[in-house]
Amino acid sequence: MARRRRADAELSERRRPAMIVEIGSFSLALALALSLAQAVLGGVARMRRSVVLAGAGQGAALGAFACLVVAFAALMYAFVTSDFSVSNVAANSHTAKPLLYRVAGTWGSHEGSMLLWCLALTGCGAAVAAVGRDLPAGLKTLTISVQGVLGIVFLAYTVFASNPFVRLLQPPVEGRSLNPLLQDPALAFHPPMLYLGYVGMSVVFSFAVAALIEGRVDAAWARWVRPWTLGAWSALTVGITLGAFWAYYELGWGGWWFWDPVENASFMPWLIATALLHSAIVTEKRGALSGWTVFLALAAFTFSMLGAFLVRSGVLTSVHAFAVDPTRGVLLLAILGITAGSAFALFAWRAPLLKQGGVFAPISRESALVLNNILLAAATATVLLGTLYPLMREAATGEAISVGPPFFNLTFTPLMAALAILLPAGPLLAWKRGDLRGVMQRLWVAAVIAVACGLAAFAFISPRKAFASVGVAMGAWLVIGSLVEIAERTRVFRTSAGESWRRLVGLPRGAWGMTLAHLGLGVFVLGACFETGWKQEAAEALAVGGRLNLGEYHLILDEVRGVEGPNYDAERGKLRAFKGDRQICAPMPERRLYPTGGQTTSEVAICTLGINHLYVVLGERRPAEGAPVWLVRAYWNPWALLIFIGPGIMALGGVISLSDRRLRLAVGRKAESAA
Repeated sequence: MARRRRADAELSERRRPAMIVEIGSFSLALALALSLAQAVLGGVARMRRSVVLAGAGQGAALGAFACLVVAFAALMYAFVTSDFSVSNVAANSHTAKPLLYRVAGTWGSHEGSMLLWCLALTGCGAAVAAVGRDLPAGLKTLTISVQGVLGIVFLAYTVFASNPFVRLLQPPVEGRSLNPLLQDPALAFHPPMLYLGYVGMSVVFSFAVAALIEGRVDAAWARWVRPWTLGAWSALTVGITLGAFWAYYELGWGGWWFWDPVENASFMPWLIATALLHSAIVTEKRGALSGWTVFLALAAFTFSMLGAFLVRSGVLTSVHAFAVDPTRGVLLLAILGITAGSAFALFAWRAPLLKQGGVFAPISRESALVLNNILLAAATATVLLGTLYPLMREAATGEAISVGPPFFNLTFTPLMAALAILLPAGPLLAWKRGDLRGVMQRLWVAAVIAVACGLAAFAFISPRKAFASVGVAMGAWLVIGSLVEIAERTRVFRTSAGESWRRLVGLPRGAWGMTLAHLGLGVFVLGACFETGWKQEAAEALAVGGRLNLGEYHLILDEVRGVEGPNYDAERGKLRAFKGDRQICAPMPERRLYPTGGQTTSEVAICTLGINHLYVVLGERRPAEGAPVWLVRAYWNPWALLIFIGPGIMALGGVISLSDRRLRLAVGRKAESAA
């Protein structure tokens, strides 16, 4: 009897992973059915003004998300337990891989990444259903219905063309592991944040389609679009920053942005979302630019879908492209064409019916925001052209070309410079009719300090770099201008200290968020200009005891020894870095070999010295007479830390603004009662 119980227990243990995977597969299919119900019930509910059917549609949205949670958890379980009977796990995991990267392997493949996309998509629909109590009933019902249509499209693609639960008839003993470049903490969190930003735009898209069907775009609509855009924008900011940080220290190139096509694919939705945030303010406050705001809302998610196509289709060559499948990329292109094409066709039909807002003077806050939008739209078009032109040229002539930093420096940078000049002035202008002279009087201190910073950089930093010094002046202008805006709101030096403090404490969170976003951009500009303008690089083949000179620094290679990691073998160099006779740090870069797959990666050593980075890379061993030598590269990246702190401040500003709910809820209740 005891032997039989043990046998039954062993059989049950073997069956458990299979059952969990099958539950995940069933949940994925059920989510598709519930998304279909969500779309149909929402549409019928709006036509018949049925509260019951609307509630059923909302329940279907919540159910679809719950099913995707179960499906995603089942796939993650398969990765954690190394269930190689699942084709996706066998292709992207290995028993020797650390637990964090087995978990990250869940979304490291084409199939897993699409499942994550669907999870975020249904999660957004469920969020509208759960927290949108103050939305106008008709707008909410249609938004959930459109979100269900998007769910149908992407879930059908996942179920029928990219199913992560496909089984193998003969499971291998061991998996092929995950790409070593993806086995990194930043890459474990980068895709979820990026997808949250991408798919967060789907709600804005659904709001826009719903508004076009309703034929009404007003302040209440704009006030609800802003928080969803802000949340997606903040997540996208964090996701892009994590990706840039990963490229910075994982690829060993000493840089953080290369205008890579995949980088551009994530940057374009961010630019459009930034324009949408500013345009929605005009629609909310003044009732103007309603058609343009709807257009941007549609474009934001369209560019997100374009990014998904470019990354996964294989049409672009990129160090960032990992989940590539050209065949399924064609289906993604079809989804993009049908979804975006239908939405913009609806826009062309219904946009002329939208109510036009009030007039405003050429010098006003409205005009400043319009100019802001023009510059951001032009910048997006520039990035789009630089990304797609090589594809169009190759398709037309068969000639393969690349568009790199020189093109973007000549086209994109001037547009951003103009935007940087504009930003501090915009919040100080009055609505409808502004006083430009008064704004300049309030910003003259910021202008003087900015010019002084630029001149100081040109005069005292060697070698002299004119363009980098101008960039320093721009960054200082943004930072000081942001502080001036706060000073104006609190009337510093124009009233008592107690009154200024009372005003400061009473500032709405939205004002703090805007200030932090603009200030963070200035911090980023300072870091980017310093790092690119005064970066130093040195490389040399060193034997043990060899010396590498890098400006006023020098490094000595003390030893290179073998180390064994959880799923790799590595050569680890130990160096000492000196400034003059003083040791400042002891970098230990590695060169890793992953036996599974036979891939080699460089693990960079970064010494953080204040806001500066001493960046060291250990290259391959080279044959030499006598003692072996290793190629050692080192970079001095001044103010590099600000490149990543700046976007962090911007994202924090977005989160703080997102927490300011008072006015949104008030308008939502008014709109609902009016409906």
